[in-house]
Amino acid sequence: MSVHALIPAAGRGARFGSLKQYVPIAGRPMLWHAVRAVCVPPVESVFVVLSAEDRAFARQDWSAFEGTLQPLYCGGETRRDSVYNALVAVTASVEADDWMLVHDAARPCLPRGDLDKLLSELADDEVGGILGLPVSETVKRVADGKIDSTVDRSRLWLAQTPQMFRTGLLMQALSRAKGAPTDEASAIEALGLKPRVVAGSRDNFKVTWPADLPIAEAILRARQ
Repeated sequence: MSVHALIPAAGRGARFGSLKQYVPIAGRPMLWHAVRAVCVPPVESVFVVLSAEDRAFARQDWSAFEGTLQPLYCGGETRRDSVYNALVAVTASVEADDWMLVHDAARPCLPRGDLDKLLSELADDEVGGILGLPVSETVKRVADGKIDSTVDRSRLWLAQTPQMFRTGLLMQALSRAKGAPTDEASAIEALGLKPRVVAGSRDNFKVTWPADLPIAEAILRARQ
């Protein structure tokens, strides 16, 4: 069975006032670093899902990933739509039993060790799973700006990416998904299955706000 990766990158980056995936970090677009993180053996192909109106991708230098990186201009309104559209688009070149890693374009600092651990621990898993981090801070449930209660964090984890599932199973889950699930594991869970959680690291954080950029820059430059 082969391993492939898919990066949904059709978002508009409202918080950044521009296309967040192309914001420069350590001399390269953020999306470039996300691609590099998953464009490693045993991953055979990396599909980047773009908006049909995207003109920025073609202006970047992707030569480092020639032969592996494939842009797909079929992004949808939601993450679920983008990932599902991409899976349909690659049906002819990817087997249903192949593993598909879905990774956030906004996670440019994924360590190689985290990816290797995910691939190793899920290699024989019947369902698949995700990288994640146990919640280490006190969590409050808030209503109208006031604390309603304190949540037991002993069983709470923060979901990360990549999220790793069989291509056919993921297509089935997303085709049946109701609403707009914010990650692939949610769609798998809706089938009554229980994805596994593999402990990741704090370096693999999601760049959400402009203030996150210097943190990602520092991590990437330290590796260089």
